[in-house]
Amino acid sequence: MPGIAVVTGASRGIGRACAVALARDGFEVWANYRSRDDEAEKLAEEVRALGGTCKLLKFDVADRAAAQEALAPLEETPAAVLVNNAGITKDGLFMTMSPDDWSSVLTTNLGAFYNVTRPVLKGMARARAGRIVSLASVSGQHGNKGQANYAASKAGIIAASKSLALEYGRWSILVNVVAPGFIETDMVAGLPKGELEKAVPLRRFGRPEEVASVVSFLASDRASYITGAVIDVNGGLYT
Repeated sequence: MPGIAVVTGASRGIGRACAVALARDGFEVWANYRSRDDEAEKLAEEVRALGGTCKLLKFDVADRAAAQEALAPLEETPAAVLVNNAGITKDGLFMTMSPDDWSSVLTTNLGAFYNVTRPVLKGMARARAGRIVSLASVSGQHGNKGQANYAASKAGIIAASKSLALEYGRWSILVNVVAPGFIETDMVAGLPKGELEKAVPLRRFGRPEEVASVVSFLASDRASYITGAVIDVNGGLYT
């Protein structure tokens, strides 16, 4: 099935691991990033070292016009896979959360789902085929203290994905969600790791590659009868 695989937020963390995994699977990777040119170039070099192709797309997923412009070619040459990974956190208790911290997280995380998915979905609908995998979070399933904005954005992605699965399943467009728990990325830097690991049955944080392996599976022919699913990658957290 390999063709073009679009990965947002691909310069680091889970997005980078997804881009590398999909390159290994034979996909031509279109790697979106916002600002880290050096990290993006390192990713491109890694993909090329694997014998793959990597096209770097520098734009802010929260900017609808920029996303539309960068992804417009995919309306005529459809992507096979879209991985919605880009996201931010601005944590704080709800009563002290600023309007900007609320709206910027919703705009970047949930708004980007619309900004990126819509132009890519147009091409998939034309081809009557495609895989959309979006990264949510345990916060979007269960909530989390100090993350009302982040939890709301990720819960929205889950609900929107389930809706798209219903709308486009008849066109063989499969839409699924991967919900990570605590993963070793910049997003968890500064958290009390030792204390948090005690809440995880496997007693450790996950690795980005462990999330990417599930994304790789959902992008493959092995997952041809899975849509509308939310797959937890959380070490048993909240089991």
